[in-house]
Amino acid sequence: MAPRTMTSSFHSNHSTVLRAGVSLLLLAVTAFLPYSVLAGPLAGTTALPALPDFSLSIRNGDGTMLRGAYADNLFALPIVQQPDYNAGYVSTAANTLTEFSMASEVGNVGLLAHNYRSGQYFNQLLPGRKMQLVYGDGHIEYFVVAHVYRYQASSPFSVTSDFVDLDTHEYLTATALFAKVYKGPRHVTFQTCINRDGNSSWGRLFVIATPELLFSKTPLILPR
Repeated sequence: MAPRTMTSSFHSNHSTVLRAGVSLLLLAVTAFLPYSVLAGPLAGTTALPALPDFSLSIRNGDGTMLRGAYADNLFALPIVQQPDYNAGYVSTAANTLTEFSMASEVGNVGLLAHNYRSGQYFNQLLPGRKMQLVYGDGHIEYFVVAHVYRYQASSPFSVTSDFVDLDTHEYLTATALFAKVYKGPRHVTFQTCINRDGNSSWGRLFVIATPELLFSKTPLILPR
């Protein structure tokens, strides 16, 4: 269902609807794969590394590549990138996030996870919670959670589904919701599905984190 070619802009309305629909549906179409949830820091079974140690463990020398996300006492998760021309890909590996390529195209960061995998952490990202992004050369961006949005999908398996805000009852099209959660000034959007009434794709959860220090990229000094 995902388009096989990527456009260079969002000027085509038809392409925008399809691709925005992919962004909101992509976690739904693979939600029924038979993987079990593995215990991680959320369950208190694995001690988190310190941020410097985590940064060192995921470095690859590429300062343009996002390599990990860190939230103190919650998670230290490596990030993988989507394959070219596959905006519907989400890793099924435990304790892993997937960078959403369409968010990158509009200048922001989208981090995807299934709700039975690392998406389970997103419910703990409440307003005021601080988190960090770590790049391949070790530099860090600092963010703080600003907004949490929960939507019910009127047609969970349709790319043209409308969505209703569970707090305000506002209705949005897939295209309008994509613009709301992924476009705009620099921010990070965490996306996963909401499981309700026996339907693991019943809704969508979006957590928006904005820069703690606007456009701050502070090098992390590791001990020698």
